[in-house]
Amino acid sequence: MTMARPDLCLDFANTRYWRGQTTPTETLNAPADLAAWAKATKPPSAREFETALALREAIYRLFDAQAGGKAAAPRDLEALNQALAEAPSRATLRRGRDGYSWDVDARSGTALALLAPVLWSAADLLAGPRLDRVRRCANPECGWLFLDDSRAGKRRWCSMSACGNRAKARRHYHKSREEDA
Repeated sequence: MTMARPDLCLDFANTRYWRGQTTPTETLNAPADLAAWAKATKPPSAREFETALALREAIYRLFDAQAGGKAAAPRDLEALNQALAEAPSRATLRRGRDGYSWDVDARSGTALALLAPVLWSAADLLAGPRLDRVRRCANPECGWLFLDDSRAGKRRWCSMSACGNRAKARRHYHKSREEDA
C-alpha cells in the first residue's frame, strides 16, 4: 500500500467528475475498477463496492463544502469518522523502493481496507494546516477538487490545459464577438 498523500482523498473524490453536467463521468463502474484504482489484487464484493462509493460521495461533499466556504453536513463527517474507526489502523511502517509506507493488508478486499490510505488522507487534510488550500474548479460543469499549491494561493482551475484553457477560449470568443458587433 502506498503512502497516504495529502490529496489522495481528493483523487478518490475525483473518480467521478464533470459533476456539474446532467450525467457525470464515472470511472468506478465495477468492483474491479476500485481494485485497479487502489492497486489491490482482490476486488471488493458488490456490497463493499457500494460502501466505497458512498464514502467517496461523503468525502466529496466534505471537501466541496470546504472549498465553497460552507459548513459540511454532520452526516458526512459522521460517515468518515465511522469508516476511520472501522478501517485498519496505521500501526506498521514498511520500507519499499520509493521510501516508507503504511503496511495495510488489502487482501481482504473490504472497502475499508482498500480505502484506508484515502480515509487517513481525508482525516489528515481536514485536521491539517492545508485545509484552506482545498479548491473546486471554477468551471461549474467540472466540479474537480484539488489542493492549491500555487504560491499566491489563487489557482482557479483543475488544470490550465483543460478547464482553464476552455475559459480563456470562451472569453476570447465573446470578446471578439463584442468587437465585431
